[in-house]
Amino acid sequence: MAVSAENERPVKVLGWAARDSSGLLSPFEFSRRVKREQDVTVKVLYCGICHSDLHNVKNEWGFMSYPMVPGHEIAGVITEVGTKVTKFKVGDRVGVGCMIGSCHNCVNCGDNLENYCPEMVPVYGGKFSPDNDSEDSNGTINYGGFSEIMVVDEHFVFKFPNNMPLDGGAPLLCAGITVYSPLRYYGLDKPGMHIGVVGLGGLGHVAVKFAKAMGLRVTVISTSPSKKEEAMNHLGADAFLVSQDAEQMQLAMGTMNGIIDTASAMHALLPLIGLLKTHGKLVMVGLTDKPLELLAMPLLLGRKIVGGSVVGGIKETQEMIDFAAEHGIIADIEVIPMDYVNTAMERLAKGDVRYRFVIDIGNSLKSY
Repeated sequence: MAVSAENERPVKVLGWAARDSSGLLSPFEFSRRVKREQDVTVKVLYCGICHSDLHNVKNEWGFMSYPMVPGHEIAGVITEVGTKVTKFKVGDRVGVGCMIGSCHNCVNCGDNLENYCPEMVPVYGGKFSPDNDSEDSNGTINYGGFSEIMVVDEHFVFKFPNNMPLDGGAPLLCAGITVYSPLRYYGLDKPGMHIGVVGLGGLGHVAVKFAKAMGLRVTVISTSPSKKEEAMNHLGADAFLVSQDAEQMQLAMGTMNGIIDTASAMHALLPLIGLLKTHGKLVMVGLTDKPLELLAMPLLLGRKIVGGSVVGGIKETQEMIDFAAEHGIIADIEVIPMDYVNTAMERLAKGDVRYRFVIDIGNSLKSY
């Protein structure tokens, strides 16, 4: 009798998985591959919950498979290294982010943009290509960080500096790089520049922190007037705009070099484009589930740009972690036990978190 791809993986692991589009998570036993020469084994201590996890467990974007073990903001400690591992040693404090594979041969991989590789392999819910030199090329679905261990090629592992707490650092592997990368790529990182941040959630709050550390003037743009004190007094924003207040928006017209738009809810782009100076850039990093209206005229009249960005390559993500450690940047988090995850998902859907849930995997994942 043929042995299934899953049973060929001998390392037994406990995690939490969604079995169907209800998104309800429960304990799940599965297997990881035996570590290869360039692999490290990571004992997972913490894993953040991203808003995309909420979409994925319910398969709202239509391309996920079950059972699904989510989690792409993973922090832990290396327990084993392969014979050809050169970057890490046992005991290193490390992270695993949104991807665990790429082709290594395309133009994007050559430019340290593995996140844009056509064969990029997500940390969960994806498969390695049959052309990829991997024991996982047999079509087995990847499982993420809501689990005891990860076995990952060292190229896709990040080192956490000793001064960065793992719980607060874990969300930087998605939320942090999602906002850091466009600030750098679009040139919105020069001291004295004025940028806007749309939305003050998991992405927006770290965008404010990175922008301030770069020496920028930061205005938070929100639909919620109640977030003003938090934005300015806690996060250090320089100004706050209520996007539904026409007078406030009018007074700020033409004042910003760029805007990082983290909003995932439907919203109007025209008022945001109006806030930009000539040559200004509106960068989308939030995922909306419906098309947004975009008129050409406001772009033409100011040579303005609407762009996008998604996470970052391996080199840039490590750069982001090091920058964050140097400037004392971590996410604002609520640490939860593993068995609270379904309640956390419900709260996340309502926006009831300040600003990122992080699961204490190391102390709370156990058999039930």
